[in-house]
Amino acid sequence: MRRGDRVRVGMWAGAAALALSACGTMGQSDQTSPFSGIGPDETVRMIGTEPFWNASVQGDTLTYTTPDTPAGSTARVRRFAGNNGLSFSGTLDGAALDVVLTAAPCSDGMSDRRYPFTVTLKLGTEQRAGCGWSDRTPFSGPAAP
Repeated sequence: MRRGDRVRVGMWAGAAALALSACGTMGQSDQTSPFSGIGPDETVRMIGTEPFWNASVQGDTLTYTTPDTPAGSTARVRRFAGNNGLSFSGTLDGAALDVVLTAAPCSDGMSDRRYPFTVTLKLGTEQRAGCGWSDRTPFSGPAAP
């Protein structure tokens, strides 16, 4: 291959790589933007059944209750807004705690309420499912199920 051919091949390869990289980033701004559906100043509330549990996050404090612990336990949590939802991480009563809220309709299976967020709560090795809502994105349905 002559020098001129190598230059043209190199230029073509560079142009192709540039075009491919541009294709790979088109439309990704929405996919990579942090979730903004729940503001940092809002209280987030969550419920789950089988087993029954409740949680709320206000600022950097999560309060977790069950029928066995109606007074609840609190944990300091870190907030992370991913591109499809919001998560909180911390330690509750010595166990790792991770809560993930995803903007997806949810039913608690026991009432006529419809919630705007699906919740996954992992406490230690136990994983629990539930529903959530916030100050600005409330549930729909009866106030007292």
